[in-house]
Amino acid sequence: MATGKISVQTENIFPIIKKFLYSDHEIFLRELVSNAVDASQKIKTLTNVGENKTELGNLEIKIAVDKEAKTITIEDSGLGMTADEVEKYINQVAFSGAEEFLEKFKNETEANPIIGHFGLGFYSAFMVADKVEFTTKSYKDAPAVKWSCDGSTEYTLAETSKDERGTTITLFINDENAEFLEMVRIETLLDKYCRFLPVPVLFNEKQVNNTAPAWTKKPVDLGQEDYKSFYKELYPIAEDPLFHIHLNVDYPFNLTGILYFPRHKRNSDMMQKNKVQLYCNQVFVTDNVEGIVPEFLTLLHGVIDSPDIPLNVSRSYLQSDGNVKKISSHITKKVADKLDEIFSEKRNEFEEKWDELGLFIKYGVLTDDKFFDRAKSFTLLKSNAGKYYTLEEYNTLVKLNQEDKDKKVIYLYTHDAVAHHTLIKAATDKGYDVLLLDGQLDTHFIQTLEQKLENVQFVRIDSDVIDNLIKKTEKPASALNADQEKMLKELAEKIVVKEKYQVQIEPMSPTDAPVYITQSEFMRRMKDMSKMGGGYDWMGVMPENYNLILNENHPLVSKIIVDTDAINQEQVMKHVIDLALLQNGLLKGEDLTAFVQRNLEMLKSK
Repeated sequence: MATGKISVQTENIFPIIKKFLYSDHEIFLRELVSNAVDASQKIKTLTNVGENKTELGNLEIKIAVDKEAKTITIEDSGLGMTADEVEKYINQVAFSGAEEFLEKFKNETEANPIIGHFGLGFYSAFMVADKVEFTTKSYKDAPAVKWSCDGSTEYTLAETSKDERGTTITLFINDENAEFLEMVRIETLLDKYCRFLPVPVLFNEKQVNNTAPAWTKKPVDLGQEDYKSFYKELYPIAEDPLFHIHLNVDYPFNLTGILYFPRHKRNSDMMQKNKVQLYCNQVFVTDNVEGIVPEFLTLLHGVIDSPDIPLNVSRSYLQSDGNVKKISSHITKKVADKLDEIFSEKRNEFEEKWDELGLFIKYGVLTDDKFFDRAKSFTLLKSNAGKYYTLEEYNTLVKLNQEDKDKKVIYLYTHDAVAHHTLIKAATDKGYDVLLLDGQLDTHFIQTLEQKLENVQFVRIDSDVIDNLIKKTEKPASALNADQEKMLKELAEKIVVKEKYQVQIEPMSPTDAPVYITQSEFMRRMKDMSKMGGGYDWMGVMPENYNLILNENHPLVSKIIVDTDAINQEQVMKHVIDLALLQNGLLKGEDLTAFVQRNLEMLKSK
């Protein structure tokens, strides 16, 4: 059996690094500026521990574009490099100077965190440049050196003259990437990747970054206006947010950030995801934070910053790691704790914002069982009358009004208070409460609560399940004989489509409506699920079916019974049925036109 070492030759791997290490060429600017930040942070650390004897000076990173010369220059006044360090950190691919520095000064770098860990970021320059050169002068007593490479594995390294400590990198941009010589393009990239770097970044002699963003400060040092101001910095045209949550964790992992609950228009399309930005030591990494932030919180806005989130070598994608799950769970807990605190201390304010805030909480209830366990105390149900109840409060309320305590607790609700006004009035007149559940998530929210809450059933106000509730309390005796009921039913069936409407004759109070239209709760739910892709697509082709219930005790129905003129009978019956159809949004097309015309003729005859 033979053993040995696999030989990896630089000339073979270097083109791969240049072409495929990063998914986007624009990343080169982030990597090179991040390296300049690291050099600046390192010289701060060395000064603090007494190893740097040079004047610290004004630490800045300067970026310049020369379109005519086709160059981009990045200059820093950090610690610089000696010739030996260039050999070690630049000429040996993937030997990370940051890793070595962190190990040596691991107790001193917390105040000036180091960004890079892989040692490959410098080579991103060759994705956009035919040639790269830099001059560097170390803080140590050593000559300045100049390094140059044309993208092959050959390079030159020689002593040169440089007055100030630090490094100046010049990229000779190739024709394929000439877009990066446009000032606007560089400004856009700096705003995207570098707007919150901890060291001043200057472009065209103007500072382009905020070195101390709100999330890097302690919550005790910030007021409400500071949080609003930072939100405007992130999202200039957005309305003020509903609430914010400041994350500040140092154990068992490092995590800082500010999450905002944004406003959204009532019943508008679901808000955009990917508005939470992930940073690593104030360097933008991605706005695709799924995996770190629970799914329902991807609807939030804001910033999360953690050096402990594992990234792949290009810093573009998250790697699978136990820490990610811990961070995700912790964020869920922090958000739930904050919402619970706001609800407990400022319930009126919480209720005022529920119509918008409820979107996030309901999404959490739908997608995260652990969040639901924490959110039960502040998840609200809103009655059609505008009152708000916790789940426990509402359950107690409904049970008080329910005669049979052993049956399922029925929660009546409407998804359209205008269309269901008659039914809602009939229910509330009899002492029932009706919930308003008209949001875009409420169909799923209802089903989830039925699964999670014990012995509870949600029933829409126009459902056939509530027929007996509407006819409550003391059901009047039938005043009609069998022949009269048969006549009413046959007359109604001549007017409506028998395949769509099942006619029923019921004794109700004379003050109830003459006609009610209800639907099968089961069939309606299945059709709703088919519209929302719930695995019931076959239900989408099923015809709509309704129950048409005639109140035999209503004066208009009584009038039909005693009227001896068959034409009058049919006209009155058609009119009361059309009114019920109109109330339920079911009178359309030719039937609606004929109804309007008929009413106009009636007015003319007055």
